[in-house]
Amino acid sequence: MTDRFRAILLEQADGTTQASLVEFDESRLMPGEVTVAVEWSTLNYKDALAITGSAPIVRSFPFVPGIDFAGRVLNSTDGRYRPGDPVLLTGWGVGERHFGGLAERARVKADWLVPMPDGLDAKRAMAIGTAGFTAALCVQELERQGVTPGSGEVVVTGAGGGVGSIAVALLAKAGFKVVASTGKTAEAGWLQELGAAEVIDRSPFVPGAKGPLDKARFAGAVDCVGGQVLAGLLKTIVPGGSVAAVGNAGGVELHTTVFPFILRGVRLCGVESVQVPFGPRQAAWQRLARDLDAGVFDRVARVIGLDEVVDAAAELVAGRVRGRLVVDTSR
Repeated sequence: MTDRFRAILLEQADGTTQASLVEFDESRLMPGEVTVAVEWSTLNYKDALAITGSAPIVRSFPFVPGIDFAGRVLNSTDGRYRPGDPVLLTGWGVGERHFGGLAERARVKADWLVPMPDGLDAKRAMAIGTAGFTAALCVQELERQGVTPGSGEVVVTGAGGGVGSIAVALLAKAGFKVVASTGKTAEAGWLQELGAAEVIDRSPFVPGAKGPLDKARFAGAVDCVGGQVLAGLLKTIVPGGSVAAVGNAGGVELHTTVFPFILRGVRLCGVESVQVPFGPRQAAWQRLARDLDAGVFDRVARVIGLDEVVDAAAELVAGRVRGRLVVDTSR
């Protein structure tokens, strides 16, 4: 097998990030116990920010981006993995501080890998990716806070995105009545196919002239937007309800009052997906393999090749992408 392979490479010139598809040498990969032949990867929002230089996701150059990948072990110095084993990876700073998966090959620490769960293959795992994994963590957090289908409606904000769309599917599979909130209401039919009982736009959650509390409606929520939307959402949660917050596409600042918390006992729960320990990480992936119907993958994912990644990154940053972009590294 040749030591050279294709990779998306980020370089900087005069403070400007330049991304291109290049031939890369395995000797330039960063240290790790396991080298993986990457079969499928994804293009996430964070990847798109790095590739376009829209945010300082990557701070050292040259760099190979890509926070997700799935494939088969080429070689390993760790006894847990043997050549040919199917594996996947999300998180751990891969694609940010450690060379990532938008390439035909990756070398990483064995502790960062997860064996491919039964019922998934590399393509389907990447249709889920960090976005779906994060969605599963959000659903589990709501359940941990005592939110059940009998508690009432749950809402997903930013439902048209990667995290939101899979959260809709998972919550519907678990028996919840799901309300999908999106700025792309033309996608109502698609969200209903994923399991949404109702699709609404974002306007009910933009604070505007409303008071410190709004009509209580939702027993739980997965918020993929942040900013004003999250502030408005908190006002609509029923007493004792919970919000799993995971997004910042709508802003990183939260301007609200204490009233949802001290008058209704609302719980705001942050969810992170980067450094989740192996046990909970594996459990979330097993749930995804079990609970996502096969048809969901085709509904949430669009396949592109490595040679399309740079152009697609600009589309993603501009908000013109629905669901997930799955990258076939052989193209």
